[in-house]
Amino acid sequence: MITDAMWDRIEPLMPADPVRGRRWADHRRTLEAIAWKYRTGSPWRDLPDELGSFQTAHKRLVRWAVDGTWERVLAALLAAADGADDIGRTASVDSTVCRAHQHAAGAGKKGLQIGLSPMTMRSVAPAAA
Repeated sequence: MITDAMWDRIEPLMPADPVRGRRWADHRRTLEAIAWKYRTGSPWRDLPDELGSFQTAHKRLVRWAVDGTWERVLAALLAAADGADDIGRTASVDSTVCRAHQHAAGAGKKGLQIGLSPMTMRSVAPAAA
């Protein structure tokens, strides 16, 4: 999944082990677990055993989001790719349609008679053929 060349660029950007307490699980394996989860769209609990504990991967994902690790990694990789003129920019536009519930869209409700309100006046213009 993560090649040696990729890891050589990412490894220096990863946080160091904590001064106190236990050492962290291998960053590379954890990063591969996170990538596997998002590539497959599977639940965390379906993480293969060779990628480690799903709790570890999830906690590390959240911790790195909170402490800014992901932003530092992305900024460094983009700067390196931009400096080497090895980056392409792509724009993605989503055209998803979201429809409102029928009642929110103005559908009639049970028991109501649709007709002219007392405030509405009929037009005196001739009807269209």
